[in-house]
Amino acid sequence: MLDAVKAVLFDLDGTLIDSAPDLGAAADKMRLDRGMPSLPHALYRPMAGAGARGMLQVAFGIAPQDPAFESMREEFFANYERCMTHNTYAFDGVSALLHTLEQRGLPWGVVTNKSERFTRPLTQAMPIFAKAAVVVSGDTTPHAKPHPAPLLEAANRLGVDPRHCIYVGDDERDIIAGHAAGMRTVAATYGYLGSQLDTAAWHADAEIKSPIALLQLLPSA
Repeated sequence: MLDAVKAVLFDLDGTLIDSAPDLGAAADKMRLDRGMPSLPHALYRPMAGAGARGMLQVAFGIAPQDPAFESMREEFFANYERCMTHNTYAFDGVSALLHTLEQRGLPWGVVTNKSERFTRPLTQAMPIFAKAAVVVSGDTTPHAKPHPAPLLEAANRLGVDPRHCIYVGDDERDIIAGHAAGMRTVAATYGYLGSQLDTAAWHADAEIKSPIALLQLLPSA
């Protein structure tokens, strides 16, 4: 059990919500617009946590150093902006988890590498985020995860010592950032990357195989 917890912070994509269908669709539209065949969703899903970089790598095999990357990334962003709430849903158990945290008087929030351009409309469109105490995006601070700055910003806004926060995420960057911020960390192995990697090598303080399992690690009141 993780004791002395006064706030719970979560990564967004792959931890609270499954946005892989819309991310994949935004990249696949680029292929279709170029007369290329559609790719199976299963190819996009494992790379969803890497955002535009991951989606463009799957769709076109290009990397950030490619000369065409910047323009293609903006095209991807425009596509995603139009479809990002079409098939994005909270993972099973997330709503019950957040409701229970609220009942226990534990404030919760989101720290994501997604830019505010997408974070704000997405969280505003999904009712489960109505009671989030804080939402920190990838461009809220000068640094994104795995730098601890976004997590420290969230703790500061909550008025909670980072040592009394836990951070839950499905990517090794989340665990690195959490440790660097002085928080306890929980690896969400149901996310995009967890099931395919040796998550024990991340050295998180705990692992969960479903969102609701987090409650077993927290004080009951």
